[in-house]
Amino acid sequence: MTSPQPPLWRRAVAELLGTCLLVTIVVGSGIAAQQLSPNDTGLQLLQNSTATVLGLTVLILVLGPVSGAHFNPVVSLIDWILGRRSGSGLTLPDLGVYVVAQTVGAIGGSVLANAMFEVGTSLSTKDRATPGHLLGEVVATAGLILLIFALAATSRGVLAAPAVGAYIGAAYWFASSTSFANPAVTVGRIFSDTFAGIAPASVPAFVAAQVVGAVVGLGLLLLLFPLAARAADDVVLPHGSGTAGP
Repeated sequence: MTSPQPPLWRRAVAELLGTCLLVTIVVGSGIAAQQLSPNDTGLQLLQNSTATVLGLTVLILVLGPVSGAHFNPVVSLIDWILGRRSGSGLTLPDLGVYVVAQTVGAIGGSVLANAMFEVGTSLSTKDRATPGHLLGEVVATAGLILLIFALAATSRGVLAAPAVGAYIGAAYWFASSTSFANPAVTVGRIFSDTFAGIAPASVPAFVAAQVVGAVVGLGLLLLLFPLAARAADDVVLPHGSGTAGP
């Protein structure tokens, strides 16, 4: 990095806003899909995944230069782990602030989506924690970690927005869990008893599967790209900014 990163408070705001809007997109499009196509689950999933692909791509483009557009605690965790190998990436205090901002933002996103569609905010009753779903979360999260950090390691971070959007859109369909692949988003989706919700009892197993998937993704990354740690500052997008100011 040849220019300083924005201050931590600004990066935290970007992570909170980005994760909030991501969950708003996921939950809001799920509610809309449920209302527009009440008798066709496949069409609901298509509508939900399409909105998520487009929205996530835009959010990464807008907020990536500020915070890196992690919007995901396991992405931030792996960034911190890799950074310890090279003296770059997030520091431990950065990691804590990012995770808190992401989680608070995710909960706010569900509440916002519920309010826009005039759906009461309540805990989801949608149980998801089956063995197949948990395996799906491991696979989806491992693939996401490998994709993000491989792009940074090969100086192709500019492709992160469309690539991550495309991957999540595909994972909606190839992963039995519909690819939450994000602990903060998983927690946020507790607070909407709608198409995109998840019951609180399913969350610990989902988050554990996501952490396992992140570790698997990290192992694959280091196997395939041994020098990946050098690019920790460029995840998801390079976010040093000479114009950001203090």
